[in-house]
Amino acid sequence: MSQARQDGITLKQWLPLIGLTCCAFVFNTSEFMPIGLLTDIAASFSLTEAQAGIMISVYAWGVMLLSLPLMVFASRFEFKRMLLGVLAVFSLGQFLSAVAPTYPILVCARLVVACAHAVFWSVASIMASRLVDTRHGALAISMIATGSSIAQIFGLPLGRAIGLAVGWRMTFAVVGGLSAIAAVYQAAVFPAMPAGERFTVKQLPELLKNPLLIALYAVTVFMATGYYTGYSYIEPFLAQVAHVDASAITMTLTAFGCSGLLGSWLFGRLFDGHRFPFLAITLSGVPVALLLMGPAALSLAAVLGVCALWGCCATAFNVAFQAELIKYTPTDSSAVAMSIFSGLFNLGIGTGTAIGGAVVSGPGIAWIGFAGGVIAAMGVILAITVMFPAIRRAKPVA
Repeated sequence: MSQARQDGITLKQWLPLIGLTCCAFVFNTSEFMPIGLLTDIAASFSLTEAQAGIMISVYAWGVMLLSLPLMVFASRFEFKRMLLGVLAVFSLGQFLSAVAPTYPILVCARLVVACAHAVFWSVASIMASRLVDTRHGALAISMIATGSSIAQIFGLPLGRAIGLAVGWRMTFAVVGGLSAIAAVYQAAVFPAMPAGERFTVKQLPELLKNPLLIALYAVTVFMATGYYTGYSYIEPFLAQVAHVDASAITMTLTAFGCSGLLGSWLFGRLFDGHRFPFLAITLSGVPVALLLMGPAALSLAAVLGVCALWGCCATAFNVAFQAELIKYTPTDSSAVAMSIFSGLFNLGIGTGTAIGGAVVSGPGIAWIGFAGGVIAAMGVILAITVMFPAIRRAKPVA
Protein backbone atom coordinates (compact mmCIF):
# COMPACT_ATOMS: atom_id res chain seq x y z
CA MET A 1 0.00 0.00 0.00
CA SER A 2 1.37 3.39 -0.94
CA GLN A 3 1.76 5.95 1.83
CA ALA A 4 -0.67 8.80 2.29
CA ARG A 5 0.57 12.32 2.55
CA GLN A 6 -0.05 14.16 5.78
CA ASP A 7 -2.73 16.28 4.12
CA GLY A 8 -4.73 13.45 2.55
CA ILE A 9 -4.83 10.82 -0.16
CA THR A 10 -2.31 10.92 -2.99
CA LEU A 11 -3.21 10.91 -6.69
CA LYS A 12 -1.65 7.46 -6.98
CA GLN A 13 -4.14 6.24 -4.38
CA TRP A 14 -7.10 8.19 -5.76
CA LEU A 15 -6.85 6.71 -9.28
CA PRO A 16 -7.45 3.03 -8.36
CA LEU A 17 -9.94 4.08 -5.67
CA ILE A 18 -11.95 5.97 -8.29
CA GLY A 19 -11.68 2.87 -10.47
CA LEU A 20 -13.12 0.71 -7.68
CA THR A 21 -15.91 3.23 -7.23
CA CYS A 22 -16.70 2.93 -10.95
CA CYS A 23 -16.64 -0.86 -10.67
CA ALA A 24 -19.10 -0.67 -7.76
CA PHE A 25 -21.29 1.53 -9.95
CA VAL A 26 -21.24 -1.01 -12.78
CA PHE A 27 -21.81 -4.03 -10.52
CA ASN A 28 -24.72 -2.42 -8.69
CA THR A 29 -26.24 -1.17 -11.94
CA SER A 30 -26.18 -4.73 -13.19
CA GLU A 31 -27.59 -6.24 -10.02
CA PHE A 32 -30.60 -3.96 -9.82
CA MET A 33 -31.32 -3.48 -13.55
CA PRO A 34 -33.92 -6.27 -13.64
CA ILE A 35 -35.91 -4.44 -10.95
CA GLY A 36 -36.33 -1.41 -13.21
CA LEU A 37 -36.95 -3.58 -16.29
CA LEU A 38 -39.01 -6.32 -14.68
CA THR A 39 -42.20 -5.54 -16.57
CA ASP A 40 -40.44 -5.48 -19.97
CA ILE A 41 -38.45 -8.66 -19.33
CA ALA A 42 -41.64 -10.43 -18.22
CA ALA A 43 -43.48 -9.29 -21.36
CA SER A 44 -40.59 -10.37 -23.61
CA PHE A 45 -40.82 -13.97 -22.39
CA SER A 46 -44.62 -14.00 -21.81
CA LEU A 47 -44.25 -14.26 -18.04
CA THR A 48 -45.95 -12.60 -15.11
CA GLU A 49 -43.91 -10.11 -13.08
CA ALA A 50 -43.81 -12.55 -10.16
CA GLN A 51 -42.43 -15.26 -12.48
CA ALA A 52 -39.83 -12.90 -13.93
CA GLY A 53 -38.86 -11.88 -10.41
CA ILE A 54 -37.61 -15.43 -9.86
CA MET A 55 -34.52 -14.37 -11.85
CA ILE A 56 -33.64 -11.90 -9.08
CA SER A 57 -34.00 -14.63 -6.46
CA VAL A 58 -31.91 -17.12 -8.45
CA TYR A 59 -29.18 -14.51 -8.94
CA ALA A 60 -29.15 -13.68 -5.24
CA TRP A 61 -29.16 -17.30 -4.15
CA GLY A 62 -26.36 -18.00 -6.63
CA VAL A 63 -24.26 -15.30 -4.99
CA MET A 64 -25.16 -16.70 -1.58
CA LEU A 65 -23.99 -20.21 -2.48
CA LEU A 66 -20.94 -19.14 -4.50
CA SER A 67 -19.47 -16.38 -2.33
CA LEU A 68 -17.64 -18.54 0.20
CA PRO A 69 -16.27 -21.31 -2.09
CA LEU A 70 -15.23 -18.84 -4.80
CA MET A 71 -13.54 -16.58 -2.26
CA VAL A 72 -11.66 -19.50 -0.69
CA PHE A 73 -10.46 -20.40 -4.20
CA ALA A 74 -9.68 -16.79 -5.16
CA SER A 75 -7.73 -16.10 -1.96
CA ARG A 76 -4.68 -17.66 -3.62
CA PHE A 77 -4.50 -14.79 -6.13
CA GLU A 78 -3.00 -11.34 -5.78
CA PHE A 79 -5.78 -8.72 -5.61
CA LYS A 80 -5.07 -7.06 -8.97
CA ARG A 81 -5.20 -10.35 -10.87
CA MET A 82 -8.35 -11.26 -8.98
CA LEU A 83 -10.02 -7.95 -9.86
CA LEU A 84 -9.20 -8.18 -13.57
CA GLY A 85 -10.40 -11.78 -13.75
CA VAL A 86 -13.65 -10.85 -12.03
CA LEU A 87 -14.27 -8.00 -14.49
CA ALA A 88 -13.65 -10.33 -17.45
CA VAL A 89 -16.17 -12.91 -16.19
CA PHE A 90 -18.64 -10.12 -15.41
CA SER A 91 -18.41 -8.73 -18.97
CA LEU A 92 -18.93 -12.19 -20.45
CA GLY A 93 -22.06 -12.73 -18.38
CA GLN A 94 -23.52 -9.38 -19.42
CA PHE A 95 -23.03 -10.05 -23.13
CA LEU A 96 -24.56 -13.51 -22.75
CA SER A 97 -27.56 -11.91 -21.00
CA ALA A 98 -27.98 -9.49 -23.90
CA VAL A 99 -28.35 -12.29 -26.46
CA ALA A 100 -30.21 -14.88 -24.36
CA PRO A 101 -32.97 -16.34 -26.59
CA THR A 102 -35.01 -17.86 -23.74
CA TYR A 103 -35.71 -17.07 -20.11
CA PRO A 104 -33.81 -20.12 -18.73
CA ILE A 105 -30.72 -19.10 -20.72
CA LEU A 106 -31.05 -15.56 -19.39
CA VAL A 107 -31.12 -16.96 -15.85
CA CYS A 108 -27.98 -19.02 -16.60
CA ALA A 109 -26.23 -15.95 -18.00
CA ARG A 110 -27.15 -14.06 -14.84
CA LEU A 111 -25.55 -16.84 -12.81
CA VAL A 112 -22.28 -16.21 -14.69
CA VAL A 113 -22.56 -12.58 -13.59
CA ALA A 114 -23.33 -13.80 -10.07
CA CYS A 115 -19.96 -15.60 -9.95
CA ALA A 116 -18.17 -12.32 -10.59
CA HIS A 117 -20.47 -10.49 -8.18
CA ALA A 118 -19.72 -12.99 -5.42
CA VAL A 119 -15.99 -12.32 -5.53
CA PHE A 120 -16.08 -8.57 -6.20
CA TRP A 121 -18.28 -7.67 -3.23
CA SER A 122 -16.21 -9.94 -1.00
CA VAL A 123 -13.07 -7.88 -1.63
CA ALA A 124 -14.17 -4.42 -2.83
CA SER A 125 -14.24 -2.71 0.58
CA ILE A 126 -11.10 -4.54 1.69
CA MET A 127 -9.17 -3.44 -1.40
CA ALA A 128 -10.42 0.12 -0.97
CA SER A 129 -9.33 0.28 2.67
CA ARG A 130 -5.87 -1.11 1.82
CA LEU A 131 -5.30 1.40 -0.97
CA VAL A 132 -5.06 4.23 1.58
CA ASP A 133 -3.61 5.02 4.98
CA THR A 134 -5.65 3.66 7.89
CA ARG A 135 -6.73 7.24 8.74
CA HIS A 136 -8.66 7.34 5.48
CA GLY A 137 -10.16 3.84 5.67
CA ALA A 138 -13.72 5.02 6.37
CA LEU A 139 -13.54 7.44 3.43
CA ALA A 140 -12.28 4.70 1.12
CA ILE A 141 -15.08 2.32 2.14
CA SER A 142 -17.66 5.08 1.74
CA MET A 143 -16.39 5.58 -1.83
CA ILE A 144 -17.50 2.03 -2.65
CA ALA A 145 -20.93 2.82 -1.19
CA THR A 146 -20.92 6.02 -3.24
CA GLY A 147 -20.45 4.00 -6.42
CA SER A 148 -23.40 1.83 -5.44
CA SER A 149 -25.57 4.86 -4.72
CA ILE A 150 -24.63 6.55 -8.00
CA ALA A 151 -25.75 3.34 -9.70
CA GLN A 152 -29.20 3.88 -8.22
CA ILE A 153 -29.14 7.59 -9.10
CA PHE A 154 -28.00 7.24 -12.70
CA GLY A 155 -27.32 3.60 -13.50
CA LEU A 156 -30.65 2.00 -12.68
CA PRO A 157 -32.78 4.83 -14.16
CA LEU A 158 -30.45 5.08 -17.17
CA GLY A 159 -30.69 1.33 -17.67
CA ARG A 160 -34.45 1.62 -17.47
CA ALA A 161 -34.42 4.51 -19.96
CA ILE A 162 -32.24 2.53 -22.40
CA GLY A 163 -34.52 -0.46 -21.98
CA LEU A 164 -37.63 1.59 -22.68
CA ALA A 165 -36.01 3.21 -25.73
CA VAL A 166 -34.26 0.31 -27.46
CA GLY A 167 -35.06 -2.79 -25.41
CA TRP A 168 -33.80 -4.36 -22.20
CA ARG A 169 -31.15 -6.41 -24.06
CA MET A 170 -29.22 -3.28 -25.00
CA THR A 171 -29.04 -2.33 -21.32
CA PHE A 172 -27.14 -5.53 -20.54
CA ALA A 173 -24.84 -4.97 -23.53
CA VAL A 174 -24.00 -1.43 -22.39
CA VAL A 175 -23.12 -2.68 -18.89
CA GLY A 176 -20.90 -5.34 -20.43
CA GLY A 177 -19.06 -2.66 -22.40
CA LEU A 178 -18.64 -0.45 -19.32
CA SER A 179 -17.15 -3.31 -17.32
CA ALA A 180 -14.66 -4.03 -20.12
CA ILE A 181 -13.58 -0.36 -20.04
CA ALA A 182 -13.23 -0.56 -16.25
CA ALA A 183 -10.97 -3.60 -16.62
CA VAL A 184 -8.65 -1.76 -19.01
CA TYR A 185 -8.50 1.24 -16.66
CA GLN A 186 -7.72 -0.85 -13.57
CA ALA A 187 -5.08 -2.81 -15.46
CA ALA A 188 -3.29 0.51 -15.95
CA VAL A 189 -3.66 2.11 -12.48
CA PHE A 190 -4.31 -0.56 -9.85
CA PRO A 191 -1.16 -1.42 -7.86
CA ALA A 192 0.10 -4.88 -7.01
CA MET A 193 -1.60 -5.80 -3.73
CA PRO A 194 -0.94 -9.11 -1.97
CA ALA A 195 -4.12 -10.76 -0.70
CA GLY A 196 -2.36 -12.01 2.43
CA GLU A 197 -2.08 -15.60 3.63
CA ARG A 198 -4.29 -18.01 1.74
CA PHE A 199 -7.44 -18.86 3.68
CA THR A 200 -8.35 -22.54 4.03
CA VAL A 201 -11.62 -24.21 4.97
CA LYS A 202 -9.97 -25.46 8.18
CA GLN A 203 -9.86 -21.86 9.43
CA LEU A 204 -13.60 -21.37 9.00
CA PRO A 205 -14.71 -22.78 12.39
CA GLU A 206 -12.33 -20.40 14.19
CA LEU A 207 -13.68 -17.44 12.22
CA LEU A 208 -17.26 -18.37 13.09
CA LYS A 209 -16.48 -18.45 16.82
CA ASN A 210 -16.54 -14.64 16.74
CA PRO A 211 -19.87 -13.71 18.44
CA LEU A 212 -19.90 -10.25 16.87
CA LEU A 213 -19.69 -11.71 13.36
CA ILE A 214 -22.49 -14.18 14.06
CA ALA A 215 -24.73 -11.40 15.41
CA LEU A 216 -23.89 -9.11 12.49
CA TYR A 217 -24.61 -11.88 10.00
CA ALA A 218 -27.98 -12.67 11.61
CA VAL A 219 -29.07 -9.02 11.58
CA THR A 220 -27.94 -8.76 7.95
CA VAL A 221 -30.24 -11.59 6.87
CA PHE A 222 -33.29 -10.01 8.49
CA MET A 223 -32.54 -6.51 7.20
CA ALA A 224 -31.80 -7.62 3.63
CA THR A 225 -34.86 -9.89 3.54
CA GLY A 226 -37.15 -7.10 4.73
CA TYR A 227 -35.57 -4.55 2.41
CA TYR A 228 -35.95 -6.66 -0.73
CA THR A 229 -39.43 -7.89 0.12
CA GLY A 230 -40.44 -4.34 -0.72
CA TYR A 231 -37.72 -3.11 -3.06
CA SER A 232 -37.77 -5.97 -5.57
CA TYR A 233 -41.31 -5.02 -6.60
CA ILE A 234 -41.06 -1.26 -6.22
CA GLU A 235 -41.60 -0.62 -9.95
CA PRO A 236 -44.97 -2.41 -10.22
CA PHE A 237 -45.91 -1.07 -6.74
CA LEU A 238 -45.42 2.50 -7.91
CA ALA A 239 -47.37 1.85 -11.11
CA GLN A 240 -50.26 -0.17 -9.67
CA VAL A 241 -50.66 1.16 -6.12
CA ALA A 242 -49.26 4.70 -6.22
CA HIS A 243 -50.59 5.13 -9.80
CA VAL A 244 -47.60 7.10 -11.07
CA ASP A 245 -46.49 7.15 -14.71
CA ALA A 246 -43.23 5.83 -16.18
CA SER A 247 -41.35 9.13 -15.87
CA ALA A 248 -42.35 9.49 -12.21
CA ILE A 249 -41.16 5.94 -11.51
CA THR A 250 -37.77 6.82 -12.98
CA MET A 251 -37.71 9.99 -10.87
CA THR A 252 -38.53 7.99 -7.73
CA LEU A 253 -35.76 5.47 -8.40
CA THR A 254 -33.37 8.37 -8.92
CA ALA A 255 -34.43 9.92 -5.61
CA PHE A 256 -33.82 6.56 -3.95
CA GLY A 257 -30.28 6.53 -5.29
CA CYS A 258 -29.61 10.15 -4.31
CA SER A 259 -30.62 9.37 -0.76
CA GLY A 260 -28.18 6.45 -0.76
CA LEU A 261 -25.44 8.89 -1.71
CA LEU A 262 -26.44 10.96 1.32
CA GLY A 263 -26.24 7.85 3.49
CA SER A 264 -22.71 7.18 2.24
CA TRP A 265 -21.69 10.77 2.98
CA LEU A 266 -23.19 10.64 6.48
CA PHE A 267 -21.27 7.44 7.18
CA GLY A 268 -17.96 9.06 6.27
CA ARG A 269 -18.79 12.08 8.44
CA LEU A 270 -20.48 10.61 11.50
CA PHE A 271 -19.80 6.92 11.97
CA ASP A 272 -16.40 6.98 13.67
CA GLY A 273 -17.55 9.40 16.36
CA HIS A 274 -21.15 8.21 16.85
CA ARG A 275 -21.21 4.48 16.12
CA PHE A 276 -24.15 3.29 18.20
CA PRO A 277 -26.55 6.18 17.49
CA PHE A 278 -25.62 5.93 13.80
CA LEU A 279 -26.34 2.20 13.69
CA ALA A 280 -29.55 2.48 15.72
CA ILE A 281 -31.02 5.29 13.62
CA THR A 282 -30.08 3.87 10.22
CA LEU A 283 -31.24 0.35 11.07
CA SER A 284 -34.57 1.63 12.43
CA GLY A 285 -35.15 3.82 9.39
CA VAL A 286 -35.49 0.82 7.07
CA PRO A 287 -38.56 -0.83 8.69
CA VAL A 288 -40.13 2.59 9.30
CA ALA A 289 -39.86 3.42 5.59
CA LEU A 290 -41.19 0.01 4.55
CA LEU A 291 -44.20 0.26 6.86
CA LEU A 292 -44.97 3.70 5.44
CA MET A 293 -45.00 2.48 1.81
CA GLY A 294 -48.74 1.79 1.78
CA PRO A 295 -49.92 5.06 3.36
CA ALA A 296 -47.40 7.05 1.29
CA ALA A 297 -48.83 5.68 -1.97
CA LEU A 298 -51.59 8.30 -1.75
CA SER A 299 -49.14 11.06 -2.71
CA LEU A 300 -46.11 11.22 -5.00
CA ALA A 301 -44.42 13.63 -2.58
CA ALA A 302 -44.93 11.16 0.27
CA VAL A 303 -43.56 8.32 -1.87
CA LEU A 304 -40.44 10.36 -2.61
CA GLY A 305 -39.98 11.12 1.09
CA VAL A 306 -40.32 7.49 2.13
CA CYS A 307 -37.92 6.35 -0.60
CA ALA A 308 -35.40 9.00 0.49
CA LEU A 309 -35.50 7.73 4.10
CA TRP A 310 -35.34 4.13 2.90
CA GLY A 311 -32.38 4.59 0.56
CA CYS A 312 -30.37 6.75 2.97
CA CYS A 313 -30.72 4.39 5.92
CA ALA A 314 -30.19 1.21 3.91
CA THR A 315 -26.93 2.42 2.36
CA ALA A 316 -25.67 3.82 5.66
CA PHE A 317 -26.20 0.67 7.72
CA ASN A 318 -24.81 -1.55 4.95
CA VAL A 319 -21.50 0.29 4.70
CA ALA A 320 -21.31 0.58 8.50
CA PHE A 321 -21.66 -3.20 8.81
CA GLN A 322 -18.81 -3.68 6.35
CA ALA A 323 -16.62 -1.29 8.33
CA GLU A 324 -17.35 -3.19 11.55
CA LEU A 325 -16.56 -6.50 9.87
CA ILE A 326 -13.19 -5.28 8.60
CA LYS A 327 -12.38 -3.74 11.99
CA TYR A 328 -12.97 -6.93 13.99
CA THR A 329 -11.70 -9.60 11.57
CA PRO A 330 -8.05 -10.74 11.15
CA THR A 331 -6.48 -9.56 7.89
CA ASP A 332 -6.04 -13.06 6.44
CA SER A 333 -9.71 -13.83 7.13
CA SER A 334 -11.33 -10.53 6.18
CA ALA A 335 -12.06 -11.40 2.54
CA VAL A 336 -13.72 -14.68 3.49
CA ALA A 337 -15.64 -12.99 6.33
CA MET A 338 -16.83 -10.42 3.80
CA SER A 339 -17.79 -13.19 1.37
CA ILE A 340 -20.01 -14.72 4.06
CA PHE A 341 -21.55 -11.28 4.63
CA SER A 342 -22.15 -10.91 0.88
CA GLY A 343 -23.59 -14.40 0.67
CA LEU A 344 -25.97 -13.85 3.57
CA PHE A 345 -27.00 -10.44 2.23
CA ASN A 346 -27.88 -12.14 -1.03
CA LEU A 347 -29.73 -14.85 0.89
CA GLY A 348 -31.82 -11.95 2.17
CA ILE A 349 -32.23 -10.55 -1.35
CA GLY A 350 -33.39 -13.88 -2.74
CA THR A 351 -35.63 -14.69 0.21
CA GLY A 352 -37.07 -11.18 0.26
CA THR A 353 -37.80 -11.31 -3.46
CA ALA A 354 -39.51 -14.68 -3.02
CA ILE A 355 -41.57 -13.42 -0.07
CA GLY A 356 -42.45 -10.30 -2.03
CA GLY A 357 -43.55 -12.46 -4.95
CA ALA A 358 -45.74 -14.54 -2.63
CA VAL A 359 -47.29 -11.38 -1.22
CA VAL A 360 -47.94 -10.06 -4.74
CA SER A 361 -49.59 -13.35 -5.74
CA GLY A 362 -51.53 -13.59 -2.45
CA PRO A 363 -52.72 -10.56 -0.45
CA GLY A 364 -51.61 -8.21 -3.21
CA ILE A 365 -48.77 -5.89 -4.13
CA ALA A 366 -50.05 -3.15 -1.79
CA TRP A 367 -48.86 -5.26 1.19
CA ILE A 368 -45.20 -5.71 0.25
CA GLY A 369 -44.10 -2.77 2.41
CA PHE A 370 -45.90 -4.09 5.48
CA ALA A 371 -44.44 -7.57 5.04
CA GLY A 372 -40.92 -6.21 4.54
CA GLY A 373 -41.26 -3.80 7.45
CA VAL A 374 -42.18 -6.54 9.91
CA ILE A 375 -39.18 -8.64 8.86
CA ALA A 376 -36.76 -5.69 9.04
CA ALA A 377 -38.13 -4.73 12.47
CA MET A 378 -37.08 -8.18 13.71
CA GLY A 379 -33.57 -7.35 12.54
CA VAL A 380 -33.58 -4.09 14.50
CA ILE A 381 -34.66 -5.91 17.68
CA LEU A 382 -31.89 -8.47 17.19
CA ALA A 383 -29.33 -5.71 16.62
CA ILE A 384 -30.25 -3.86 19.81
CA THR A 385 -30.44 -6.95 22.03
CA VAL A 386 -27.57 -9.04 20.65
CA MET A 387 -25.32 -7.22 18.18
CA PHE A 388 -24.79 -3.97 20.10
CA PRO A 389 -23.66 -5.78 23.29
CA ALA A 390 -21.32 -7.92 21.15
CA ILE A 391 -19.78 -4.77 19.63
CA ARG A 392 -19.18 -3.32 23.10
CA ARG A 393 -17.37 -6.48 24.20
CA ALA A 394 -15.32 -6.93 21.01
CA LYS A 395 -11.75 -5.75 20.58
CA PRO A 396 -10.55 -4.41 17.22
CA VAL A 397 -7.95 -6.52 15.40
CA ALA A 398 -4.55 -4.84 15.62
